[in-house]
Amino acid sequence: MFSFFKKKSPPPAPSPASEPSTASDTAAKAAPTGGGLIGSALVTPIAIPVPGAAPPERERWLSKLQDGLRKTGSSISTVFTGSRIDDALYEDLETALLMADAGTKATEHLLADVKRRVKEGGMTHPVAVKNALVDSIAHLLKPLEQALVIGQYQPTVIMVTGVNGAGKTTSIGKLTRHLASEGASVLLAAADTFRAAAREQLSVWADRNTVEIVSQEGGDPAAVSFDAVSAGKARGKDVVLVDTAGRLPTQLHLMEELRKIKRVVQKADSTAPHEILLVIDGNTGQNALTQVKAFDEALQLTGLIVTKLDGTAKGGVLAAIALWARERSLASPGLRPVPVYFIGVGEKLEDLETFSAREFAQALLA
Repeated sequence: MFSFFKKKSPPPAPSPASEPSTASDTAAKAAPTGGGLIGSALVTPIAIPVPGAAPPERERWLSKLQDGLRKTGSSISTVFTGSRIDDALYEDLETALLMADAGTKATEHLLADVKRRVKEGGMTHPVAVKNALVDSIAHLLKPLEQALVIGQYQPTVIMVTGVNGAGKTTSIGKLTRHLASEGASVLLAAADTFRAAAREQLSVWADRNTVEIVSQEGGDPAAVSFDAVSAGKARGKDVVLVDTAGRLPTQLHLMEELRKIKRVVQKADSTAPHEILLVIDGNTGQNALTQVKAFDEALQLTGLIVTKLDGTAKGGVLAAIALWARERSLASPGLRPVPVYFIGVGEKLEDLETFSAREFAQALLA
């Protein structure tokens, strides 16, 4: 499903007739150009690709995404059933976008962009306005479409956060399965020590995926994280996934615990954590944007996983997040972007997929 690593074939053995290499030549040939090692094969870091032509598995997943967003798509599509492009159409479109959880600022942005496209394109029929809206949403979401790179560091340390109920631990389990199926060795860190069920749940995922786990009953979350990163380095693991405690962003003492975990992880590996991901529930509307802002302020997020887009999720909140991410980048150019790496449409393993702006925009208005 994903290509996490590109393994280089080992160089052919020199023939007996070839001239012997010097020590410096041998060192130059053996020197890695980047990435890490899996077994004896040199691994060059490669991004998880956003697919072009959709294979059958992707088509089935897109169908589930469309089904999950069907209520929103139907609501917006009714705006374009008339015969004229007029103020009434734009007013109805504004209402539909607000009802889809796009938020005031993103709705205003999309309306202005659609009107510009309609004027510049000389559009005269409402169906053309719908197509313009698809293009506008896809353009707004495009910066969120970035690839998660694994292999640049060994281990790549990924810290995963989120509020209780967002699907954080389940998403970690699915991501672990994908990584392991691509040949990456994964170590899980059960740093959600406040909730016994979280450790048990992560242990189940570790057993299913046949990966190792570092867990301490009642241990300090930061200490567990430190031990896991240290163990990952010592054992030559490719990825260390740190499951942190679910919490509300208003719980300041728990948010401080996350900062502590980040600081302690950096003591185990000065370059870590390499990714800080926030899992958000697609059903929570504008509250999801509030969570993104709060966790980013505390940790400087590097990516998002959006889950549960298979039920009553409206989907428009991604437009609000994209507009916030754009403003964030303009205000602080030195900060890493906050893309949406994955979106989930169900509980099954194959229900977690990479994010495509165009696919999402089309599903939203299918």
